[in-house]
Amino acid sequence: RAGKASAAGGDALVSPMQGTIVKVVATDGDVVNEGDTVVVLEAMKMEQPLAAHKSGTITGLTATVGQTVTSGAAICEIKDT
Repeated sequence: RAGKASAAGGDALVSPMQGTIVKVVATDGDVVNEGDTVVVLEAMKMEQPLAAHKSGTITGLTATVGQTVTSGAAICEIKDT
């Protein structure tokens, strides 16, 4: 892994580490460009923005502030537009 979220199966945005979601920037149905921040994760007292790995439409985003996610957990999917 290169230190940023990778795509599992091409569409899934996954958490690269365990942490707590401190900010949700995108909403389900939003159109994002590659590199746009989707959520901000706090791990080891540092904030880590999780960015879209490709351009498309956000689907299945259920992340909420305060939610704990594990390493490899799917945050949402980004479908081609």
